[in-house]
This record gives sequence, C-alpha cells and structure tokens, in this order.
Amino acid sequence: MPKTIAIIQARLGSSRLPGKVLKKVLGQPMIDHVIERTRRSQLVDEVVVATTTSPLDRRLINYGKLKDWSMFAGSEHDVLERYYQCAKKHAADQVVRITSDCPLISPELIDRVVKKQLDHPGNDYACNFHPKRTFPRGLDVECLSFETLERVHKIATEPNLREHVTLMIYCRPDLFELRGFTCNKDLSDWRWTVDTPEDLRLVRTVYNHFQDNQFTWRQAAQAFHDHPMWPTINQHVDQKAA
Repeated sequence: MPKTIAIIQARLGSSRLPGKVLKKVLGQPMIDHVIERTRRSQLVDEVVVATTTSPLDRRLINYGKLKDWSMFAGSEHDVLERYYQCAKKHAADQVVRITSDCPLISPELIDRVVKKQLDHPGNDYACNFHPKRTFPRGLDVECLSFETLERVHKIATEPNLREHVTLMIYCRPDLFELRGFTCNKDLSDWRWTVDTPEDLRLVRTVYNHFQDNQFTWRQAAQAFHDHPMWPTINQHVDQKAA
C-alpha cells in the first residue's frame, strides 16, 4: 500500500493574527485540535508538522517536541520547497496537505479525498473543492502523489508559485490530472478557517458548544443551521488571495 503522509503547514508569523496556531481553543492550542482530528483519518499513515527555520518558530518546534510530534523545519517563504523536502524525508508516496489554521478539519473528508486519489492510479491530484468550492472554507483537503509534488517543485519557478504548494496545479490544470467532489449543498459562504480574531471567536463558539473535538463536520453544519447568528461573527472577513 502507498505510504500516505499528512503534512500540516504551520508557523507563528501570521500577519492578521500572530501566533494563531498556539491560541487556545477549549483549553488547548488550536494546532492540537488540527493534529488530533487529522490523526483520526483511517487512510493517513503519518502526520507531520512542517514549520520553518525562522527563529520565531522555535517556540512551535519546542512545543511540538514536548508533544512528541513528528516535526520538520524548512524554508519560511518557499513553502513548496518545505513540503517537498518534508515529503522526501518521510518517504511519502501520497501527500495530504492540511493547514494548521483549520481546527474543524474533518477526518471523514480527509479519507474521501485520499480515497479519490488512491482509487484512480496515475491521478496527480485530488481535493474537495474541485470543480468548485461548496464545503465551508476551513475543510479544505488536498492529496497529491509525491511524483506530482516533485514535478511541481521542478517546474514552478516563480516566487508566487512557490509560496503556495499547489498553486501551480490550479494555474495549469492542462498539465495535471485532477479529481474532486463537492458537497450536496453549497455551504461555501461559511468560514471555518482562522485568520483573524473574529475567526477565532467563531471557532471557540463551535468548540464551546460541543465541549470536545469529537464532533463531525456534519454535526458542525447542523449546529450552524440551528444557530443562524454564528456565521455573522466573521462573515465580513475577506479571504487573502493567493
């Protein structure tokens, strides 16, 4: 069986909410919830946190060591290089990309994306926002073969293409075999990722409602329907463009 590694990119230098991945959510740093939820995936063999060599991220590395996480430190700005070297070091056959600012990440959706990739040998890339975004932002999962990651690493030479691991794939879909799936209802207006204090407030509201991190994304969606004021907490926040 192919070795599937989930690489969670994380750093403390966020411009809009510095140190956000260590902000507390229900008494735990946010990144703890991301890792715990990712580890509940049935199709991921290993979870690695890929941070940077910046002195600012030494605190995150030390925290990860205390938690006995698998850690990798690489380039701060060349995120593509960081992912490639991390995947290479861990001998990944398939790479799952998760970001550390998504504490509602779904093990179920991780498995669906990985299965979509594994069920189609030779496929380059799979995600849950192709051909269009329908899941709430913050549930994004991507899976690509190591060969694809290596190819992108070689041909993506412009700095903006290296700041985002998979941007080259979106920009040149003619070069890659892509697969994906959508939600049966368009929930893309909901923002479940954390970039701002308002985003953090919303995530804390969700976690305080459930009082643990065992809830599914479907249960969270039902809670949003039951509490129509929740989405208004951060609906004004603009997503940073790639």
